[in-house]
Amino acid sequence: MSRTLTRAFARPHALPEDPPPGTVTMRARQVSVDRGGRRVLDRVDLEVVAGRILALVGPNGAGKSTLLAALAGELELATGTVELDGRTLGHWAVVDMARRRAVLPQTHDVGFPFTAHEVVTMGRAPWARTPRRDHDPAAVSAAMAATDVTHLAQRPFPALSGGERARVALARVLAQHTTTLLLDEPTAALDLGHQEAVLHLARDRAAAGAAVVVVLHDLGIAAAYADTVAVLRRGQLAAAGAPREVLTTELLTEVYQHPVEVIDHPVTGAQLVLPLRR
Repeated sequence: MSRTLTRAFARPHALPEDPPPGTVTMRARQVSVDRGGRRVLDRVDLEVVAGRILALVGPNGAGKSTLLAALAGELELATGTVELDGRTLGHWAVVDMARRRAVLPQTHDVGFPFTAHEVVTMGRAPWARTPRRDHDPAAVSAAMAATDVTHLAQRPFPALSGGERARVALARVLAQHTTTLLLDEPTAALDLGHQEAVLHLARDRAAAGAAVVVVLHDLGIAAAYADTVAVLRRGQLAAAGAPREVLTTELLTEVYQHPVEVIDHPVTGAQLVLPLRR
C-alpha cells in the first residue's frame, strides 16, 4: 500500500456535527477550470450556506455543472481552492467528504442490475462501521418515500424510466444524510408534479439546516425556491444575490441573448420569468 493511501486510511475520521444555520459549509475562492486548452470556468468566488438554497443558473455552456463538479472535488482546478467545512478539499479523505457532502450528477448510470432499494442503500456507505449505521433502514425507507419510489424498491435500476432513475438517484443522495447537498439538474427528467416535489424536498432539507446547491434551467423555479441565485455567463459569475435582486429583465435578457420579461403573478405575487415570444 502506498504512503498516500496509508495516510488516508490512518487519518482519524471524526463524525461531523450539524453546522448552525448561516454557517458557510463550502467556499469557492477564485476557482477556474480548463478543458481542452480552453477556460470554461474563470475565477469564481462563491459561498454555500447552511439553511439556504443556492441555485446556479445560466445558458447552456455557462459553467453551471462545471462549477458544481469543482465544488464536489471531481475536477482539477486551474486556479483557486474549494473549501469544505473550513478546510481545502485536499485535506479530507474520501470518506470524510462523503459524510459532509452528497452529490447528485446529471446522469444516473449503474453498471450492474442492482435494485432500486440497493442503489438507495449505497448512499449509506459512508456511515459503515460508525454508530450511524444503525439509522440505515430508516434513512433508506424515508428517502424512498420522500421521492415516491418505494413501489420501485425491487425493480432493477437499469429497467427504470429516466424519471424513475432520477428519483431513485435523488433518494440515494437524501439517504446519505449530509449537511451539504450538490444537485445537478435534479428536475431535468421529471414531470411537473415531481419537479415541484423535488424542490419542496430541497426546501425542507434547507429548513432543517442543510446547505443545498442546485443547478436549474427553469428560472421560475429558481425564483420560487432559491434563497440565493448565482447567474453564470461564459464561465464567469455575472451576478449573485436574492432572486428579486438578480433575476431582472435587463440582466437575463443580456445573459440569455433573448428578450425576457420578469413580472409578478397577479394573484400570488410570485416572481415569474417569461421569454418574450413573437
